[in-house]
Amino acid sequence: MKALMLVGVIVLVLGVVSFFVPFPHSEHHGVSVGDAHVGITTHDDEKVSPGVSIVLIVVGAGLMIAGRKS
Repeated sequence: MKALMLVGVIVLVLGVVSFFVPFPHSEHHGVSVGDAHVGITTHDDEKVSPGVSIVLIVVGAGLMIAGRKS
């Protein structure tokens, strides 16, 4: 399999998966006063914007087509 075709398949699969699988995201919120630090860490699962997923699918398909022709 040609390298461009393989990259296209990987990008296409990532685009399809990004519609359904949320990606974990962590943020640390806190305040420091002198030597003391008080904070909290929040964890969220967020899905990628549908526009980004569509772009990944289109780019993956384009790379597969380009890899097939070369």
